[in-house]
Amino acid sequence: MTERDRHTSGRLTVQAGKSSGEEETKTGVQRLGLDSERDGFLYIPQHYAKSKPAALAVMLHGAGAPAEQGLSLLRSFADDRNIILIAPAARTYSWDIIASKAFGPDVIFIEQALAHVFGRYAIDPERVAIGGFSDGASYALSLGLTNGDLFTHIIAFSPGFAYTLHTNGNPAVFLSHGIRDAVLPIDPCGRRIVPQLQHQGIEVRYTEFDGGHEIPASISRRAVDWFTGTDE
Repeated sequence: MTERDRHTSGRLTVQAGKSSGEEETKTGVQRLGLDSERDGFLYIPQHYAKSKPAALAVMLHGAGAPAEQGLSLLRSFADDRNIILIAPAARTYSWDIIASKAFGPDVIFIEQALAHVFGRYAIDPERVAIGGFSDGASYALSLGLTNGDLFTHIIAFSPGFAYTLHTNGNPAVFLSHGIRDAVLPIDPCGRRIVPQLQHQGIEVRYTEFDGGHEIPASISRRAVDWFTGTDE
């Protein structure tokens, strides 16, 4: 399979491993610095230390939203839970399989962002997540299931679908959906996706809440507790 074929199938080639020694020491919010127009953000927790590998979460924004939305999904928990966040911007108004009906440029950009972080920071390979809200959640499911040998966890807040050409690995999934969601209604979305995943033997932590197309603070906290293993 050529590099182009891998990207058009949604496959990422980057692997979590030891940092190259180009360790950065700056903490807090910073630009990824990978694109002059549609870039993204990186958040390094205040007490990050190479001696204590951090969890990593790639968090994806919804359609038409800026990369900052992805960053905001888990940022309030990042310092306490030692989570490095990557929040890339989609190449167009939404992620490639939604905007162009095919994997491609967003897969490449996310791979570049992951390579940037893996080369500079110590990452816990048992805590590597991809997640998002709305279209970002749909894309997180799609890319996460395609690359479940890289992503150990998938966090999907109010997704509409999951699309894969091939699946790899066996990532765990956290999925939440509001019962009054008027944008992506729960019956054809969350309640349809969950049994499909379970039928594939995927572990799903599913939560419905009394609300609309949103992420209540209590849901975000449950997702982080689940991801970091502090809910056990």
